[in-house]
Amino acid sequence: MPSPLSPPAPGESAPPPGATLPTSGAAHRLRVALLMAGSCLPILGAVLIAPVLPKMQDHFADVPGAAALVPMALTVPALALGLLAPFAGVIVDRLGRKRLLIVATVLYAVFGTAPLWLESLGAIVASRALVGIAEAAIMTCCTTLIGDYYSGRMRDRYLALQTMCASASATAFFVIGGAAGSAGWRTPFWIYAVSLLIAPLMAIGLPKPTTSAAAAAEDGVSTDATGITATAVASKHPFPFRQLAGICGLTVFGALVFYAVPVEMAYLLDDLGVTATSVIGPATAIASAATVAGAITFAKLSGAPAPRLPLVFALCAAGFAVMWLANSAPLLIAGAVLNCLGTGLLLPSLLTIAMSKLDFADRGRGTGLWTASFFIGQFICPLMLIAAESALGTLAAAVGLLGLASAVVAAGLFLAARRGAPAVAPLPQ
Repeated sequence: MPSPLSPPAPGESAPPPGATLPTSGAAHRLRVALLMAGSCLPILGAVLIAPVLPKMQDHFADVPGAAALVPMALTVPALALGLLAPFAGVIVDRLGRKRLLIVATVLYAVFGTAPLWLESLGAIVASRALVGIAEAAIMTCCTTLIGDYYSGRMRDRYLALQTMCASASATAFFVIGGAAGSAGWRTPFWIYAVSLLIAPLMAIGLPKPTTSAAAAAEDGVSTDATGITATAVASKHPFPFRQLAGICGLTVFGALVFYAVPVEMAYLLDDLGVTATSVIGPATAIASAATVAGAITFAKLSGAPAPRLPLVFALCAAGFAVMWLANSAPLLIAGAVLNCLGTGLLLPSLLTIAMSKLDFADRGRGTGLWTASFFIGQFICPLMLIAAESALGTLAAAVGLLGLASAVVAAGLFLAARRGAPAVAPLPQ
């Protein structure tokens, strides 16, 4: 998708021609570690306080509407992230990736620790919404920077690593939140201050993003005698909304598939008579490990991810089917592992396809739209399953329905590929 590049955002000048970022050495390892750490911060916001919600409920028992407001303290960051990520993407492209990332990481600590001092439940929920705004900027910037720093298989590898880190951190943060919560429901909020340690390292260790000399030549960019990149072709290209529409729509559904097991595993085990946390915790951890294994598998596969999407959705559907029919905890866990192996392949596949449609000038906005699609799917996942459970009578049946929908999507993508159409096509003009 060659097109003229926009000039770098203020404060993000390009390097001399031929300059590329090293892919080995201490600076490279620090850069990757910081991007992965930043990508985990929104996950921390999503799961850290889950173990202390009952204690929060007891503390605010006399507050009108507490039964709804306390759960919102957990879910509202994801909603804010999903709604505001596209706007964060616009700001990313205009103000610069690195600058916004550092500011958002500092604000993440400010808003995240606010419940330590707030006494009003409404104010706490409002601070959680502000956390979601910071998360929107952080996730969009980190993913955009991965696209800026790397290309080809190297980019695919680090997008898969991002999925692995997010999945592994979800389990770790749940355990950490539970341990910290034993000292009181406010204690886990101290952990948000860790971003104050990360922000200065980002300022030092993350270089200003640029395009490579090869991409500059392809997109009609010339370099003057001072080595500063300038736009050779002044014409502007429209943002590729139609090209992203298909993959963003598929990502909303993909997020439903991705979050079904983490959100509902404990309830499914409870329906089978398993209530001991000594069983529920390891079962969830095993499923999370399968997601990591799927992401590792993605990083080792060659070729474009789009042709594999039908098989990936079929794998997720098979896992849901086993979970639906399971009459024992081991069988349920086996189905969850099968499903999560598929979701570990699914998330980096969707993200890689979206990245392939974006050039440097559009990458922030495009990543913001993709991020919004994913987190909107995360937010509506439990709502959709609750509605399906109410209609069908059991949560297992609701999971089975999601498996059927996954199978239908897999079949549709397969038929589209057989007819020679792109697996994820843009909307018609």
